[in-house]
Amino acid sequence: MPRTRPLLVGTATAVALVLTLSSCSEEDDGPSITVYNAQHEELLTEIAPGFTEETGIDVELRHGDDFELANQLVQEGPDSPADVFLTENSPAMSLVDSEGLFAPLDGQTLRQVPDQYAPDNGHWMGFAARSTVLVYNTDLVSDAELPESILELAEPQWRDRIAFSPTGADFQAIVSAVLELEGERVTEQWLEGLAANGTVYDGNDVVMESVNSGEVDAGVIYHYYWYRDQQEAGDNSSNSQLHFFDDRDPGAFVSVSGAGVLESSDTPDDAEQFVAYLASEAGQQDIADSYALEYPLNPAVQLDDSVKPFEELEPPRVDLAALNGPQVIDLMQNAGFL
Repeated sequence: MPRTRPLLVGTATAVALVLTLSSCSEEDDGPSITVYNAQHEELLTEIAPGFTEETGIDVELRHGDDFELANQLVQEGPDSPADVFLTENSPAMSLVDSEGLFAPLDGQTLRQVPDQYAPDNGHWMGFAARSTVLVYNTDLVSDAELPESILELAEPQWRDRIAFSPTGADFQAIVSAVLELEGERVTEQWLEGLAANGTVYDGNDVVMESVNSGEVDAGVIYHYYWYRDQQEAGDNSSNSQLHFFDDRDPGAFVSVSGAGVLESSDTPDDAEQFVAYLASEAGQQDIADSYALEYPLNPAVQLDDSVKPFEELEPPRVDLAALNGPQVIDLMQNAGFL
């Protein structure tokens, strides 16, 4: 069993549904859409007003976690009040799509991002991405020790040296990529090795802080946690660096935030406009200019040069529709993580 350490900065809990209205007033009886949002709340509250200003369509955001909202949509079925579903990671999109709850997106909307960031059926699309990385303490891990593959973290040389946050959708998406690329047996063995080697924390930010303090040598996170801290004051990242896996290793997995229109929407045209805006140059520039430091997927928009350029990443080609959230949960439960 992996050792569990106390949190460094509070306890992360599941986010209850919260209703956030865009800038239009409650008295405004103009067009509106309801968005079930599992992406970062702050990011969407920055983006939604730009869409409303451009289209006149009000946006009601209901915030929650990936699978919390995905399971709610499955339960609500055709009676859901949601028009659009957004996620941090794509496995929750696949769950909703497997229940036949998405309407196909327009081809013009889909063409705004490269085709590998949408499933072949065109029922949803990616609008932002985050790269898997290894954050390591530069005093405790030498360049020669950096692993070529994320699978090496299950080997004996990493015993008591690696940390991760398995309860969140972020790490579960990484496991889903290992499962898709390497198969069930390799994934089982990898999780068993991590359970023997690793320390569990609650939250990627806590993993990063623990590495920076020297409590643990290295940790698996997404890139933007480290870059955000660097842009602020570096208090939780000054003793660490990022190691990007390459050569299409599972550790180079790029997780995609998804957007889709619900088949049951009463205003499908307005909902499609919102998804199209997220992937448009205007919407993607909103993402690039935000605090988030997640990668835009529209090739016309780039993050500033403080972040490793998206085109320099070497992610594996993964069928987003094949990322299996429920099977990942079973495997992680068997390994003692959940």
